[in-house]
Amino acid sequence: MVVRKYEDELKYLEKISPYCWKIKKGFQPNMNVEGVFYVNKNLERLMLDELRNSCRPGMVGGFLPGVKQIANVAALPGIVGRSVGLPDVHSGYGFAIGNMAAFDMSDPKAVVSPGGVGFDINCGVRLLRTNLFAEDVLPIKEQLAQSLFDHIPVGVGSKGIIPMNARDLEEALEMGMDWSLREGYIWAEDKEHCEEYGRMLNADPSKVSMRAKKRGLPQLGTLGAGNHYAEIQVVEEIYDKNAASKMGIEETGQICVMIHSGSRGFGHQVATDALVEMEKAMKRDQIEVNDRQLACAHINSTEGQNYLKAMSAAANFAWVNRSSMTFLCRQAFAKQFKMTPDDLDMHVIYDVSHNIAKVEEHIVDGRPKTLLVHRKGSTRAFPPNHPLIPVDYQLTGQPVLIGGTMGTCSYVLTGTEAGMKDTFGSTCHGAGRALSRAKSRRNLDYTDVLRKLEEMGISIRVASPKLVMEEAPESYKNVTDVVNTCHEAGISKKTFKLKPIAVIKG
Repeated sequence: MVVRKYEDELKYLEKISPYCWKIKKGFQPNMNVEGVFYVNKNLERLMLDELRNSCRPGMVGGFLPGVKQIANVAALPGIVGRSVGLPDVHSGYGFAIGNMAAFDMSDPKAVVSPGGVGFDINCGVRLLRTNLFAEDVLPIKEQLAQSLFDHIPVGVGSKGIIPMNARDLEEALEMGMDWSLREGYIWAEDKEHCEEYGRMLNADPSKVSMRAKKRGLPQLGTLGAGNHYAEIQVVEEIYDKNAASKMGIEETGQICVMIHSGSRGFGHQVATDALVEMEKAMKRDQIEVNDRQLACAHINSTEGQNYLKAMSAAANFAWVNRSSMTFLCRQAFAKQFKMTPDDLDMHVIYDVSHNIAKVEEHIVDGRPKTLLVHRKGSTRAFPPNHPLIPVDYQLTGQPVLIGGTMGTCSYVLTGTEAGMKDTFGSTCHGAGRALSRAKSRRNLDYTDVLRKLEEMGISIRVASPKLVMEEAPESYKNVTDVVNTCHEAGISKKTFKLKPIAVIKG
């Protein structure tokens, strides 16, 4: 492996707008299409510094910067359009986190890659609104935070309190939120405000290993650890009054609850199992990739189809998981305010996935094509009048939920026509890491992080205080930079901004 000088690397990069860079063919071997990444001035510096550091002597075989991972994805068989890096992009397994790529379903060579979905399949965000305001919540913020913490199991190895046996799990994997509705854990309208209506129809539990099912069975209705959280948030700023009103947000000061979680150990095992099978399929079918972490299989191969069916089951698991926590969250609020969740207007604004691969129709070179769109650390952002978004949001575009880091703001955006054309209807998913977890633990002291949150007036409940270092705001890019880049580039549009007043973490 030869490491080029930084100056030689830069020759393959071209700034094509104030918010977008092109990665030319030749930057990495065998690129079938070009790559792009979206950044503003601040994020551009982070991206190029990462590339510069990877070119230093002694870095051969070391970490792969996000820009090279975007280019490696551009070399995968069957990719169309461009390999896209969103502003929160950073190094991940195979694909960068914040990387989106689409593959032509009619091309027999086109592939599906678990690295393009991630280990936490259907990690995503759900936002609930309420009719409460800051003045209702601030006096009892500590009690409410404790109530949420008491209701929602959190942390590594946490076990759910939703009754679940092996047969229930099989049904939940197949039915997704239809199972939650049947069991009485959600309201019928929750499903209407969820991507895919909370159910991937091609899910097949028989394609999931017994080990994955054993890992998943006790974890339903649990938050997990890492960057997962439940936050009580207050609407701080409204940019688009019409779109916000459609979502039930009428004025600043209104209280919302954001839940960020995924498919827990279940999804992780599904991905691990698939990677083993795909390495065998690559040898058989002589598929060459630039990075072995990009293990993949032809979409229509047995391995490709088995993975998509198991991945869909994991996606359904994640939707049932977020639905179960929605139920627990409503219970916590109802208990604290001595009112029903309905009286508190605790409706789901929307639920989005940001780790998934889905079959979608898009225009490529002026013609409609059926594509398998991989979104890893990337959120679907469909424009107004798209048939796959709820009737309520037909005139505004799909709500896009962008979770901030612990102690920073979050945003709600809407999809745009420009995003549909330039990024296959995709936008950012959050802040994106600036420091690795290991570096965060070395550089930060958890007591300092907790003290800063307290000074900001944020109540926090955390299962393991030392894990707070990994999720400190300093470990991440500035979410406002990320969101503003997407807004200015036109691939999504700002609707309103939320700030946390209480955080529940694993």
